Amino acid sequence: MAKGKAKKKKKDDGPIEPAPRPRLAEKYDAEVRKAVMEQFGTKNPMAAPCLEKITLNVNMGRHLDGTKIPPNVRSSVIETLEAISGQRPIIRKAKKSVSNFKVREGYETSAVVTLRRDRMWHFLDRLINLATPRIKDFRGLPTTSFDGQGNYSFGLTEQGVFPEINMAEVSFTHGMNINLTFSNSTPERSAFLLAQLGMPFKRPEQN
Repeated sequence: MAKGKAKKKKKDDGPIEPAPRPRLAEKYDAEVRKAVMEQFGTKNPMAAPCLEKITLNVNMGRHLDGTKIPPNVRSSVIETLEAISGQRPIIRKAKKSVSNFKVREGYETSAVVTLRRDRMWHFLDRLINLATPRIKDFRGLPTTSFDGQGNYSFGLTEQGVFPEINMAEVSFTHGMNINLTFSNSTPERSAFLLAQLGMPFKRPEQN
């Protein structure tokens, strides 16, 4: 009886080392949290403000063609959000009809991505250091876009500010809304925390 082929042993390369923590997460833990606590007199580290999630939202409802989003619009938005976030977006449908915005209940209206943990920090790093400097005539982000809980929102008019996007290959140009959600925060605390991380806000005289 012919002997079967001997099974090859898998090469043991040893344990896989965990990926390094995001640069901004390290900076928050090592420097920023302490600075925020000292600035606002917070004694308990657990009570310090913290970035919980970043939400990216692209409105597609105004481009409805009858009952559906045009294929080029839908595919372009999905590809953009996947490229800049590393996650596939969720397509949301309208919960109720709004005639002024030509929106009907049950129709697709927006694409949304929610980033947490490492992906959130990596995205924020690229947003601060790569995307915002590419905004045309950029003079800083507004400091007046915080809500009462310290969450911060702003909009971009074009996806091309992200280096992952090649506008020569894009079939549809669109912007997006970006929302940063905080815990244990106020507008003043969130603004200070983001400034410590390098967020390029407008100077007071420019607001």
